[in-house]
Amino acid sequence: MSLLEWFCAVDDFLLSLAPQLKASQLAAGKQRERAGQLCPSEIMTILIHFHQSHYRTFKAYYTKHVQVHLASEFPHLVSYQRFVALIPSVLVPLLAYLQSCYGACTGISFIDSTSLEVCDPKRISQHRVFAADARRGKTSTGWFYGFKLHLAVNDRGELLACCLTPGNVDDRTPVPTLVKNLRGKLFGDRGYISTPLTQLLFEQGLHHHQVAQKHERLPHASF
Repeated sequence: MSLLEWFCAVDDFLLSLAPQLKASQLAAGKQRERAGQLCPSEIMTILIHFHQSHYRTFKAYYTKHVQVHLASEFPHLVSYQRFVALIPSVLVPLLAYLQSCYGACTGISFIDSTSLEVCDPKRISQHRVFAADARRGKTSTGWFYGFKLHLAVNDRGELLACCLTPGNVDDRTPVPTLVKNLRGKLFGDRGYISTPLTQLLFEQGLHHHQVAQKHERLPHASF
């Protein structure tokens, strides 16, 4: 999708979500917020577009691309520091929009996880931002400090579910909740194999299968 298409999709979604957001704010006793320079649709579009770019960090993307090349598309841009301060204000609608983009279960699903490092392992004792939540974990490539992102997708590559856990959580722990709305066959690597989990998933209507390792050739699907 183009930048304009992303903005239109996000803006239409927020318009449909507005009554629920307003009701939740009233229930929480929050006062109506004053409109800022950037509207929520613009903030969310920029955040989504970052993940479509080749930039490794959001700061580089915002300062070297958005402020330089997208100023005409976003005429009311704010400084990088101000934009970062605005991000928490759109986290709830951003998560809601993510869920609205989930694909449909086709009967063939895949599950896997990836590490999200928050700092170099040598700097763990000095790290403060995620000190209360991040944990030391291990993957096939070695130790890391941070979180694990767990994903379930269908055979079309569409996202079905996701969740975030501390780095030390076993890959099998979030599986029952992550796939509770799926059916058919579920494929995962060796880290997801256990008799209790296989039995539990079978009771939920899922047949659990192990996929080949990355260096092996898959006959029908790769992941």
